Amino acid sequence: MKKALLILVVGFLFISCKKESSASTNTTSTAENNVIPTDQEIIDAYTYLYGRYLVIQQENHDINVEKVGYNKIKYNPLGSAQFVNPNLDVAYLEAWIAVDAAHAVILNVPKIEGRYYTAQLLDGWGEVIVNINERNFPKTPYGKFALVLKGTNPVIPSDAVKIELPSEKAKLLARVELKGTPDVAQKLQKQFTFNVPDGIKIAPPITIPEFTPKAPIAGEIFDKVEEVINSYPDTNPKAKEYQEKAIAVSKYAKTDDKAKAHIDEVIKTKAIPAFLAGAKGFGTQKGGWSVTYVAGKFGDDIMARDIINYGGLWANQIQEAIYFIGLTDSNKQPLSGDKVYEIKFPKDQLPDLAVNAFWSVTLYSVPDYRVVDNKLKRYNLNNVSNLKKNPDGSLSIWLASSLPKDVPQSNWLPTPAGKGFSLNLRMYVSKKEVLDGKWFPAPIEQKK
Repeated sequence: MKKALLILVVGFLFISCKKESSASTNTTSTAENNVIPTDQEIIDAYTYLYGRYLVIQQENHDINVEKVGYNKIKYNPLGSAQFVNPNLDVAYLEAWIAVDAAHAVILNVPKIEGRYYTAQLLDGWGEVIVNINERNFPKTPYGKFALVLKGTNPVIPSDAVKIELPSEKAKLLARVELKGTPDVAQKLQKQFTFNVPDGIKIAPPITIPEFTPKAPIAGEIFDKVEEVINSYPDTNPKAKEYQEKAIAVSKYAKTDDKAKAHIDEVIKTKAIPAFLAGAKGFGTQKGGWSVTYVAGKFGDDIMARDIINYGGLWANQIQEAIYFIGLTDSNKQPLSGDKVYEIKFPKDQLPDLAVNAFWSVTLYSVPDYRVVDNKLKRYNLNNVSNLKKNPDGSLSIWLASSLPKDVPQSNWLPTPAGKGFSLNLRMYVSKKEVLDGKWFPAPIEQKK
């Protein structure tokens, strides 16, 4: 996977519009009147489409660049840190699933006991369809699962659990906890398999312009609006409203070069800056940490969906995992590898007590969100890291470019000297107090 750190966003950034031309000033609803769109309508339409474009971009990369193919499982190597935003606590596997009206794909899930696992299915907008595990399928936590196009009835094995997909394609991302025995986790990882019938008709990914985090897509996002919208159904309750805006802006863009230039200017001077600003501060914030509680199921929050797809595509629902992102210290200053920080959990607020599965905190460089190389080859700490508690029962995690004095090495996460960094505290199968927002990580405190 090539996507970046899970930067999870709930809040919209509303940008005040400059005065429009007289034709724009008299505009009420672009979708209804088919007139020159307001800046805000252009921003809304762009924000809506961007989340889908990020998924299409990933599909193109996986299929056309990495050549992974459809209905073929990619078993990611254990402990690999050679990609963006790695999670080093689990054995990963991923695949693009493709079905059609006449054919189902059978996913075989092995029997797994005593460690966390989930087989997460996602749609073309980055929203979770379902998680296959013992929590959601207590009577059939393993075995055969027939992945079927919604509304069709292809022949499937009698002992398979039928799961309907909203469209012909879906993404599978499965995880098996390493739990200190990576050899066992790897063996289980390889037991996730597909049975794929012959004859499935698979459409290639939509061709879109190349874009990057440093050079986001701009006005050309409206070149294929109807093809993009029709390529995948959207569960967003306001999807129709946003789609009408996008189609209207697309029609306006085709009127002349002046219209195209106007759209491009609005996107580059307003929509993209709003998006990037939103990525720096989001959701519930406290002690240097930020968190959102809408990951995986975004409702009508198109900005949150955009930035989650941008920063950490394939985010799961909070019932499976909650991600606390650390970008600043408790005084709202950016984290720096030239400073020393302590995260001190009180003895009655330990992360172990807040989860039913496991937790981990991983340190990444910014802005590339890759692990920070160090002599220890230590990129994260978790519940099986043999951390030493303080005499009063509290637990301290230390962040510094060199081991601070009198700090046990087991509790130290090395930081990049002279550079900024970020943190991702992952909480798997969190308890109710975490889901309700009553538990929050200890603050990231700079030490003198």
